[in-house]
Amino acid sequence: MYKRWRTDGRKFDLGRMTMRQLVSAYASHPAVHLYLAGAVVAGLVAAHGAPAGPAAVWTPLRGVVATVLIYPLAWYLIHRFILHSQFLYRSPLTAALWKRIHFDHHQDPYRMDVLFGAPVTTIPTILVITLPLGWLIGPGLSGAAAAAATGLLVTCIYEFCHCIQHLNFKPRSRLLRRMKELHLAHHFHDEDGNYGITSFVVDRLFGTYYGSAKARRRSPHVFNLGYDLQKSRRFPWVARLSGGPPRDRPLRPAERS
Repeated sequence: MYKRWRTDGRKFDLGRMTMRQLVSAYASHPAVHLYLAGAVVAGLVAAHGAPAGPAAVWTPLRGVVATVLIYPLAWYLIHRFILHSQFLYRSPLTAALWKRIHFDHHQDPYRMDVLFGAPVTTIPTILVITLPLGWLIGPGLSGAAAAAATGLLVTCIYEFCHCIQHLNFKPRSRLLRRMKELHLAHHFHDEDGNYGITSFVVDRLFGTYYGSAKARRRSPHVFNLGYDLQKSRRFPWVARLSGGPPRDRPLRPAERS
């Protein structure tokens, strides 16, 4: 089941898939299985480590609530200041990391295999955010484990919503349609804004929200994130790994084969 993600990942084209195909592919993705398995383990630790009495409920619950509330802010900060950073491609030590965690996704927004973050980077990030938060808010082991379990489950939700936003599909829900419009503007109009996935409240707070393409001029770097031909000649490592220069437009349907 996992072999096809290693050998045929490029064939998972959200621009051509149906919702049923997306659900099937999502359910088979190894990262989803890792997140769910981790959430189960963390949930068991939270339940086992909870103190006796009323605190048995409130301690892990505080970890859950804190994680749900902090996640939009954490995602915003990571997305804006790390994934869209201009420093990771400048070193051969971090070029491959930046290429994998976000550059490839902007170069081809329909590729499902690069839409998902690599668990080797996402899971440590989730734990670094949630464990201290849950430990302090819980407090203790039960709160930390509950926060970690929540972080892993919320990541599953984020990833599925993210897939829908790139799927050739129009959601019936007005909320989902609006989320999709805002996220696609980030990919196809101006990358310096609308960093949220399921919530754009933090974008509003930090002044990076824009409601339509008419609100801004189109960015020349929306597909290459600023890593243009000039930058690729100066810092060639991402271009070498990509097998060619960065693109300033999305692939045409005939090219996505």
